Amino acid sequence: MASQLETELEKLKGAIIKIGNLAENQVFEAMRALLSEPAVEKKGIKKTENKIDKLDVKIDDICQSVFALQQPVASDLRFIMSAMQISNEIERIGDLAVSIIKKTKNINEKHGLITKFKISEIARSIEIITTKTNECFQSMDEKSIGEIFILNNTIKHQSSDAIDNIVSEMKQNSKTVVSGTNLIIVLKHLERMSDHCTNIAESVYFMINAKVIKHDKFPDKK
Repeated sequence: MASQLETELEKLKGAIIKIGNLAENQVFEAMRALLSEPAVEKKGIKKTENKIDKLDVKIDDICQSVFALQQPVASDLRFIMSAMQISNEIERIGDLAVSIIKKTKNINEKHGLITKFKISEIARSIEIITTKTNECFQSMDEKSIGEIFILNNTIKHQSSDAIDNIVSEMKQNSKTVVSGTNLIIVLKHLERMSDHCTNIAESVYFMINAKVIKHDKFPDKK
């Protein structure tokens, strides 16, 4: 029979998986909105956002309860500490997704900025890194941590190049200024999403190896 601590830890893991899946859905909806693909209604986005916020609070409550009543040690303690951080990172990813959905309304498609500067490639990279990050937590696969770091670097380079190109386009064509400015903000949001995924991967590494790599020269973070 499972102990009370084991039961609470399973509940905590289930809550992290659930909030991760909800945030992943928000990310995919944001990418659909950005690329003008069919998306769910605004009510659905708001409903998911509320679920994410409630789960974030629930995860904090579970962690605090375990700390107060169960006295976890070693690997269990690392898991709980990381779970609180991961939940926070996931909640921010969900918030950024909602912000992107709102911003896309101000990106006028007739200027063709998204197509011209291959924004769809960055959007697909964001979808991949988000999915891979969720899988990384569920499987505790250390190999995927390096893959996430590599993807993050790729996204940063893609976004930086796109921003430079958009700025040049706005200088040459004043009609693109409003759309271009909003698209740059969206690209910055995408970079932050990718960074949050990297932070989650770092937390998973800590759970597995009991070592913080945030400021270390991890090979694939270069």
